[in-house]
Amino acid sequence: MQEENERLNDERVKRLRAARRVVVKVGTSTVTGPQGELCRKRMEPIAGSIARIMKAGKQVVLVSSGAIGLGRSLLELHPSRLNDLVTKQACAAVGQSLLMDAYKSLFTQWGLRVGQVLLTEDDFSNWRRYSNLRHTMEKLFGFGVLPIVNENDTVSTRELESLTPGTQSAAFSDNDRLAALVMSGLEADALVLLTNVDGLLARSPSGTNGRPSRSNSSNVPRPEIISVVAEVTSELKNMATGPSASGRGGMVTKLEAAEIAMSCGGIAVIANGHSPNILDRVLAGERVGTAFLPSKRIRGKRRWIAYAAEVRGMVVVDVGAEQAITQRKGSLLASGVVRIDGRFTPMDVISIADCDGREFARGLANYASHETEEALGKKIPRAGKGKRGQASPVLISRDNIVLLQKT
Repeated sequence: MQEENERLNDERVKRLRAARRVVVKVGTSTVTGPQGELCRKRMEPIAGSIARIMKAGKQVVLVSSGAIGLGRSLLELHPSRLNDLVTKQACAAVGQSLLMDAYKSLFTQWGLRVGQVLLTEDDFSNWRRYSNLRHTMEKLFGFGVLPIVNENDTVSTRELESLTPGTQSAAFSDNDRLAALVMSGLEADALVLLTNVDGLLARSPSGTNGRPSRSNSSNVPRPEIISVVAEVTSELKNMATGPSASGRGGMVTKLEAAEIAMSCGGIAVIANGHSPNILDRVLAGERVGTAFLPSKRIRGKRRWIAYAAEVRGMVVVDVGAEQAITQRKGSLLASGVVRIDGRFTPMDVISIADCDGREFARGLANYASHETEEALGKKIPRAGKGKRGQASPVLISRDNIVLLQKT
């Protein structure tokens, strides 16, 4: 076990030191103070680290939260006022300009120029917009500009609605998933998630699922930081904590972001943004935080299908269709569909589930949902089992199908 850990740590050092394109995400708890104001004590050292990294010839994207907090602080609103969605959007509109002004000030002293990139979930759901985003970022790199990315909370409500009880979960979850999707789209080498904890904590003896014990007893040992992760297991996810008081994400969303990074063939690190020189230490391969080593890489459009696109609907398939997809790498024929959930159009990403409703794959639909329903109503037989010219339509071509682990 010791030998394996050393091998994994050696791999960590090698990959982090060799990383040429890095996505750095700073969470709300790192960017802002208790009243929502910019925390220069934490952000100035991080800005200095990014400047040194860029001057060493590496490319960096900064994904930053904090706009709503800055807006609330300027408008002198009590935190309770943020229960209103429109107020949050107004705070984001005010705070985003403050955030960019602060970054312009921080990076100008290092001789760096910054560019604002505001994104919504639609920028990752549409293949053309997704491709255009990459072209724009590449041009910014060419100009030597630091792209600063945030969700466009002023127009996108999905993440803000996640703060209201009883509504759906966030699209980007305090920018953790957003940072991972940016990494995926740019094929970056490393993703660094800076938060207010030291990394992923091992399950503590008191059974607190990785949360430090509140007991002051010296007999209760502090949980250890998991240094390196080669696979995100269900047991590991059970150790994660919920959202922080000031942020919208939590360790669960950071694990999800790390999984995306691992599938992109990159390395991810969760580390404490409050620690001195943390970014320099992480990229030097120092054993701080928790590192997630890359797994089998999903490339290009298939990676977009698996992670970056919003799923528009779901088709439940029979056993024969499931076997054709998972065992024979076949296409999905309309005749293998049992039922359709949701509405979708051609080129939308849809889920493919087994008869128990468990998703096992995703793909790009060739037909709209109503066209697929019409094909089902005609009961067209599978190819090879009917008369010539009556083969069942191909709902999803095999080149546009990505297999997933069943949930």
